[in-house]
Amino acid sequence: MTNLHDTAPSADAAGTWRLGDLTVNRLGLGAMRLTGMPWDEKPKSRDGAIAVLRRAIELGVDHIDTASFYFTATRSANELISTALQPYPENLVITTKVGPGRDRDGEFAFARPDRLRGQVEENIRQLGLDHLDVVNLRWGAAMGKEPGSLAEHFGVLADLREAGLIRHLGVSNVGADQLTEAMAIAPVVCVQNRYGLTDRQDDALLALCAEHGIAFVPFFAVTTEVPGATPQTGDTVPGEAEVARVAAAHGATPAQIRLAWTLHRGEHVLAIPGTGDPAHLEENVAAGALRLGEDELALLDAVGT
Repeated sequence: MTNLHDTAPSADAAGTWRLGDLTVNRLGLGAMRLTGMPWDEKPKSRDGAIAVLRRAIELGVDHIDTASFYFTATRSANELISTALQPYPENLVITTKVGPGRDRDGEFAFARPDRLRGQVEENIRQLGLDHLDVVNLRWGAAMGKEPGSLAEHFGVLADLREAGLIRHLGVSNVGADQLTEAMAIAPVVCVQNRYGLTDRQDDALLALCAEHGIAFVPFFAVTTEVPGATPQTGDTVPGEAEVARVAAAHGATPAQIRLAWTLHRGEHVLAIPGTGDPAHLEENVAAGALRLGEDELALLDAVGT
């Protein structure tokens, strides 16, 4: 049985996966929370966010997920990454998303295909890069999935890949039909969808990704089950007793168990937990070393069915 206090945290403990020709540790970092969330009472500390990013690199994190639309009135995730980490480590893979953006009234709206090049170039400028490692087309403007063909939008990104502005492509917030449609246009290296212990609607899509060697990268794998962590969460925590039981056996936190369960879903599953707190960062990275037993996995699996 794994006890997290036995070893120092290292992002390579969960193993690696390939995003195209880029190898990353399966435990990465999501940058959205570096800026603070819209409902926070006050902005996150700029120095604290920079410290988290630099500490993540020290702990072996080599995969950071960000977007130009991750910003608040006083903070920008891309600017924080650029300030904290340039010159970038050679092995660092920065994944970005395009699609959503601000309209003239400051509200989020989904971009027309002819706006995607501008969004890609905006990410390149903000991050101080010559090209982007991985770009996900984040489909739709709503939190839930939206129907429709993504061919025109994804085709624009495929052209930008051919032009050298993008190295690899992914999709986000999609269904199986949309993933299949994208694969027919250009190689897809990752799918980034909402997924977690009790948010299991994409079990079949996760399996489809495994069949094609595509990374499945859940977002909100932990925070969807923390009351108040997102606008979508309520006051209850499904599976709280089961998670607490497993956590106690490993000397771990409930969040670490949820991350570990996510990573146990398949070798192609990556984790990108976000945080603006150095202590939480270390806890998240340490979760990659957790090895859950078959009985524990069966107990947790039953929570979401």
